[in-house]
Amino acid sequence: MNYLQAVILAIIEGITEFLPISSTGHLILASSFFGIAHDDFTKLFTVVIQLGTILSVVVLYFKRFFQSFDFYFKLLVAFIPAVIFGLLFSKKIDALLENPATVAVSLLLGGIILLKVDDWFATKTEITSNQEISYLTALKIGLFQCLAMIPGVSRSGASIVGGMTQKLSRTTAAEFSFFLAVPTMLGATVKKCYDYYKDGFVLTHEQINFLIIGNVIGFIVALIAIKSFIGYLTKNGFKIFGYYRIIIGIIMLVICFSFPKLLSI
Repeated sequence: MNYLQAVILAIIEGITEFLPISSTGHLILASSFFGIAHDDFTKLFTVVIQLGTILSVVVLYFKRFFQSFDFYFKLLVAFIPAVIFGLLFSKKIDALLENPATVAVSLLLGGIILLKVDDWFATKTEITSNQEISYLTALKIGLFQCLAMIPGVSRSGASIVGGMTQKLSRTTAAEFSFFLAVPTMLGATVKKCYDYYKDGFVLTHEQINFLIIGNVIGFIVALIAIKSFIGYLTKNGFKIFGYYRIIIGIIMLVICFSFPKLLSI
């Protein structure tokens, strides 16, 4: 990895983490194009820079994080499924993370679903406050989030759609998805760092600089992305993200099967 690649990957993370287009999928595809997808530090980098994007949520919704203890318990309930599935299927998940074709298919199928989401829930969304979310609803959203363990599915997309199946408005579902990202991504980062530490992985001075730059850029870009996404989603819905995913998915499938060397496959 070089500094330019670190900056580009951080920008991608900041833009895509909270949009329903899969940050993990985009990072896998980008790092594959760079020829560094299988590098151990790249895998660590793409997880650790999530800390910057987590911080953007805390900064934007600072007051909401202190609204009640009940709020934290609901996040905990929603977070538990990710912990369980992550521990049970960590090796299979790691294997999928190295397969651009899996990402391409997930992007394509997810895009088709997003084209239909607005119509499916046009008259079913009612809850407009995170305080109205029940513990059972939080658990169901957490189960939907687990679908994002398949690269290309999108953590935010899965949890937002999960919220809408429980009669949450688009905005409320998106905001709860943002809040849920904090423990989920923090947990994933801590586990990944621990695994690397246990294996004796030692960071160089340059790699530490990459991580610092990545988190700072990810934080700034994510701030802009979250504010823009909420406004756009409230007014326009998911269709543009569905079309985007379908286009990218088709392009990536063509590359995977016709020009695999471009993705270092």
